This record gives sequence, C-alpha cells and structure tokens, in this order.
Amino acid sequence: MRMPTPLIALILALSCGLAQAAEPVARVRVAFDRHGETATQAEGLADITANRAIGIDDPARIASISKLVTAIAVLRLVEAGTLSLDEDVGQRLGMPLRNPAFPDTPITLRMLLSHTSSLTDGAGYWDVPLGTGIEALTADPKAWDTGHAPGSYFRYTNLNFPLVAQVMERATGERFDRLMRRLVLFPLKLDACFNWSGCSDAAIRRAVVLYDAERTPRKDDLRGQRPACLVIAARDGSCDLARWTPGRNGALYSPQGGLRISVRDLARIGRLLLNDGTLDGVRLLSPGSVRLLAGPAWTFDGGNGAIGEEDEPARGGFFCAYGLATQVLASGDGSRCRDDLFGDGRRRIGHSGNAYGLLSGLWLDRAAGTGVAYFATGVPNDSTGAHSAFSRVEEQGAAGW
Repeated sequence: MRMPTPLIALILALSCGLAQAAEPVARVRVAFDRHGETATQAEGLADITANRAIGIDDPARIASISKLVTAIAVLRLVEAGTLSLDEDVGQRLGMPLRNPAFPDTPITLRMLLSHTSSLTDGAGYWDVPLGTGIEALTADPKAWDTGHAPGSYFRYTNLNFPLVAQVMERATGERFDRLMRRLVLFPLKLDACFNWSGCSDAAIRRAVVLYDAERTPRKDDLRGQRPACLVIAARDGSCDLARWTPGRNGALYSPQGGLRISVRDLARIGRLLLNDGTLDGVRLLSPGSVRLLAGPAWTFDGGNGAIGEEDEPARGGFFCAYGLATQVLASGDGSRCRDDLFGDGRRRIGHSGNAYGLLSGLWLDRAAGTGVAYFATGVPNDSTGAHSAFSRVEEQGAAGW
C-alpha cells in the first residue's frame, strides 16, 4: 500500500529534523604539544539567535574540567605551606566534617580532591544561596555514603569541590573567584573566570550559549551583557556580595563546574602540565606537584568504587583510575573499565566535562608530550562511543572532528 504524499513528506521532515538534532550546535578543538598549538578546528554557532560563528577564543562553561583547574590552585597553596593534603579539613572549615557512620575517621583534602571522601551528591551540591552555609547539605544524611569509610571507596561527587573552595577561603581569607585569578588564571594570562567574575567585556561578548540536544538555551545566553548576579542570589532575591563570609559557602562560584574558558586557553593549561608546571617561563607548580596531580590516587580493583557518575548510569565504566581532580584513561581491562577514549591503549590524564548540553575534554599524553582540548554544545550526554563508555562526540573530539 502506498502512503499518501503528505505523510511521506512529514516523515522525511521529521527524519531530517532528528538527524540535524543529532549534530552539535558548535564544536571546537585545539591539539597541542609542549611548545604550542599544532591544529585547530571550529565549526557551528556560538549563539544561534545572533547567528554568531564559534571560534577557538570563545569562552564556554567548561563543566567538570573546572575541578582540575581548581586542584592546580590547591597544590600551589600546598607548596606554599598554606594547606596540607592530609590534615583534617574540619579544622580548616571551622565545622565538623564526618561521615556519621565513621565519626572517628578524619576527612582530608586529598580525599576531597580524589573523590574518596565518602560524600555523595544525594543532598545536592550547587544551589546554596548567598548568605547561607553549606552545612545544610553536609548535615543531611543523604550527603553521605554510610557503607564505606572515608578513604576506602571512590564515588565521583561534585559536593567535594565546594568544600575544597571553602578550605581555600578559610586558609587565605580570599574569595574563591579571586583566589583562582591570583593563583592560576592571571599568571597564565588567561581571559577566563568562574561564573563570569573577572572575565573581560570582550569575553562576555564572545560567550558561548549552551544548548541542549533540542536546541533550547540552557546556560549563558548573555546577549553581550554581564550577568547582574554572578552567584546564587540570597533567599530574599538580593545579590549583595558584601554578605560573603570567608569559607562559609564554597558553592557560590561553582568550583565543580563553573569555569568559563576557551579551548585555546584550556590548551595553555594543558601545556603547563606537559611542561611539568612551567609555561612561557612562568612556574606555577613543581614537577613533583604535577606528578601528584596526575596520580593515580585511586585505581579500580573490581569493588572499591563506583565507576560511573551516579546520575548518569548509562555512562558507567569511564572512572577506573583517578588522581587529584584528574581522570586517568586506558587504565582498565577493557571489560568493566571502558575508559580508553582514544582507542589506542595509551595512558592519558586530564578531565571530561558534561553539563547543560556541553561535552568537553582536556587530555594529555605526558609521555608523548601532546594533548587536546575540545568542547561541543547541543549534544546529549550518552555512551554512544565505538570503543569506550564516552559518547561518539567525545571520541570524535579526541581524534579530530
């Protein structure tokens, strides 16, 4: 039986729409080595409404790669003697931080950075308004994995990093966004920032809008204007940062995912790590700190960790070794640990990111002295890769679009 012509036309239109929706709105990529960029790619739109093409200098909310950049600042404070990786962070926070099932086991900065703290995201991690404290989350029983003692089990948890930010603030008296500028972003001459705090007006005008897979704007639809409030507003709707108190609310500037940065600047961070802590004559970290960052601090042994993000069960198998805010790739046996994003069996370090329709990656082959930074917008967070638990888009970002 022949279908009516209008029905055929409708099916074809829907098929074309679905095919179009499967492709990113924008994707950018920079390959690099110890000396500089070796290849660049950019295609698509940074802003659909404005019909603005994407470029490698356009900053996007890079998601969880933010954790790795935060850890660089932490290790600078450790090198300066301001912080210790193994002291009880509750002493720094000015409040107890204990798993209620293991009240005698201290939680350390090393555990927070390596996701072995026994915290979970069950009570939330980001929506803490200005003027309130994060203790409302840590006091919730849902914030804790009561089946595993701190230090014994890996569970990827965003809440760890607001607490890291609080430790940094309490130790220095400086606000997290300013600390990150002083310790990492300004020394490397990056026009990058957390929650748009400190980025130039030019960067604001180039902001990448984050779209979901249906092309709906989800984040940073700025239209050339700096946001009126850079943090979660107070419960009364106000945004007076004079209410900020050092080390009370480390979630304010989104240390777990709120870094806005271009792939070109992300590649500079990669080159810093390829060069053992030095970039363009500026030393930020000692070689020993870079090795410590790279880890691994934890390696999956078949039962000592959750090897996927708990809110993304389809993407299991890509956390099989982890340093201090660094993923380690190609560390598993290829069955449960499907973490070989590049498909070549070579060990790489770095971090992935996914949020608001963006997928991103910064990956370094330290032995070869090469790396790649990329992101794509308007894509689903799935596990459609041909040879890993990552997505097809991420595997393409690793290999080249």
